[in-house]
Amino acid sequence: MNDFDDEHRDVAADRTMPVNPESSRPLHLQPGAIAAVALGGLVGTGIRYGAESAYPAGGGSFPFTTLVINLTGAFILGMLLERLALSGPDDGWRRRIRLCIGTGVIGSYTTYSSFALETVELLRDHRVVAAAVYMTVSVVIGTFAAGAGIVLAQRFGTRAEDKR
Repeated sequence: MNDFDDEHRDVAADRTMPVNPESSRPLHLQPGAIAAVALGGLVGTGIRYGAESAYPAGGGSFPFTTLVINLTGAFILGMLLERLALSGPDDGWRRRIRLCIGTGVIGSYTTYSSFALETVELLRDHRVVAAAVYMTVSVVIGTFAAGAGIVLAQRFGTRAEDKR
């Protein structure tokens, strides 16, 4: 036999194995994954709406609420993803948590579109320094916030290998 025959025999053997249709489809086409993100998205959007309603940015004011939302979201996402990574592979309940909370809740809680819009509004109002501060703090402190979340998860978490 040659490599071609070996390859086709392996493919034929794979067809006899039972297949979970949910796991054989790309993640973005799996109804369960879509539902997890959608459910989380409803929650995160509600939290952001509540924060923006409680502390609205008035015309011409610095967008503190969006800044705080994005910084806390970066911190929580860093902590969540590191905690999940330390607990084992990205499958089963870990994947569902990552999709629901990480992608859904935190993805809809944080808001790049508001960050971009508010930056443009600051520039339109000729508040170049405020726009520069907003952009810099959002990116730099956001990166540090995500890193702090990762460090915190490492300090207070245990690796899956350590539990064995």
